[in-house]
Amino acid sequence: MPHLFLYGSPGSGKSTIGKLLARNLKLPFVDLDRVIEADAGMPIPQIMAGRGESAFRDLEAAALSKVASESESVIALGGGALLRDANRAIAESTGRVILLTAELDTLLERLATDSIQRPLLAGDLREKLSSLLTRRAEHYVSFPLRLRVDGRTAEANAWQAQILLGRFHLSAMGEYDVLVAPVEQVSDLLHARGMKNPVIVSDENVAQLHADKVLDSLCRAGYAPHLLTIPAGEEHKTLETVNRLWRGFLEAGLDRRSTVIALGGGVTGDLAGFAASTFMRGVDWVALPTSLLAMVDASLGGKTGFDLPEGKNLVGAFHPPKLVLADPQLLTTLPEAEFISGLAEAVKHGVIADPELFAMCAQGPEWVKEHLEEIVKRAMAVKVKFIEEDPYEEERRAVLNLGHTVGHAVELVSGFRVRHGEAVAIGMIVEARYAARVGLARAGLVEAMTEALSALGLPVRIPEDLPRAEIVRAMRVDKKKSAGAIRFALPVEIGKVELVEVTDLESVLEAE
Repeated sequence: MPHLFLYGSPGSGKSTIGKLLARNLKLPFVDLDRVIEADAGMPIPQIMAGRGESAFRDLEAAALSKVASESESVIALGGGALLRDANRAIAESTGRVILLTAELDTLLERLATDSIQRPLLAGDLREKLSSLLTRRAEHYVSFPLRLRVDGRTAEANAWQAQILLGRFHLSAMGEYDVLVAPVEQVSDLLHARGMKNPVIVSDENVAQLHADKVLDSLCRAGYAPHLLTIPAGEEHKTLETVNRLWRGFLEAGLDRRSTVIALGGGVTGDLAGFAASTFMRGVDWVALPTSLLAMVDASLGGKTGFDLPEGKNLVGAFHPPKLVLADPQLLTTLPEAEFISGLAEAVKHGVIADPELFAMCAQGPEWVKEHLEEIVKRAMAVKVKFIEEDPYEEERRAVLNLGHTVGHAVELVSGFRVRHGEAVAIGMIVEARYAARVGLARAGLVEAMTEALSALGLPVRIPEDLPRAEIVRAMRVDKKKSAGAIRFALPVEIGKVELVEVTDLESVLEAE
């Protein structure tokens, strides 16, 4: 895996943010300046005073070359470490560089309380720093990954760096990484984790489009992968399909050290993950989501399972994957209706905890397509936060069910004619109207949510031909039911949702 380099002007927080980022991602942290001092046997001010800046830069280049050749780390660089073309080439060929930026006053405020001596800023701090920033302005702006750090805590900036990178490490329920990266990296990632004997599970549609990419990557790395295909569609999310996978695993010679790779949307991930959780009492699995809905929601959190005729996901297990690798480029082959359906989950995450994400989605589908990778990363980040805080959905994670209590019932009663995301969009508005009617939702919330979903081409009303009594009946067997009441996640305002126990389910649909 590539290194993560933090770069930027003095005072931008490279070391502070770097330590937090390394902690979050369970990676070693390296401060290049401390490596230089250890190698030289003296502090940097002494090096600069005794040998001059040119000699210091030579030591810096040698230190960078050394740490870049070592195991994956978060590396904080000095503010001029990449001024030399050769240094920049090393960093960009062995990792990703994030440039931290801030306003001059922010930098001055931080440097004024900093105990580190900075020879290049000796004297009038404002004058010296302004001059340095001017000289390096063109250099700094040439880095494409930039994070402005003003106005946020170091912890918040480390989290924003993770979103920018599309990289998360989950540990509340098993240890695994979530990455936004090209799917062709799957073989390297499996090797790095010591994973063996892979079998790919994909549905008949996705396999035709993407299985060859994964097979080629694995074969080039020396694996001998098997491919199992299953029928496409929610109607096949059944025990019969799970049994088909179990038998396929036996025929492929899987043992407890093998790896199941789920290549597909949410249905494939749920089925392959559940089959992996129960085969030989549990084998490792990896999620390669190919739909927007799966990338931002279904592939995260370790929920696996299948449907019964009475309801969705009534049988399942928590069995987290060892890796989630999401490649937004795979979404270019997604049918338009499926893409739009998946956007409902991104909107939902915006309503729950990210007003900026909600505003992005409200721009409409064409704008979203132009900024798709950012949408995927932000939406993933919302879910990652909640599943880390509450991995087994004992409390706060349940807010992720916004729109799903009504939505799952609509989906089921329609015979899955209504797509999952479409049903969630309908459910969000029905539940928002109920929240408004009981005095929970802020004024204008229903209108804002309706406008955003409609702009994306998503439905906001239950189809007239679906019997309301059957929808209520389906809601009554919802897995979120407890002691006769169902816990709803009801929106209060954009960025805030509350959990409410509801017993009178008919009243929820009265506002529809």
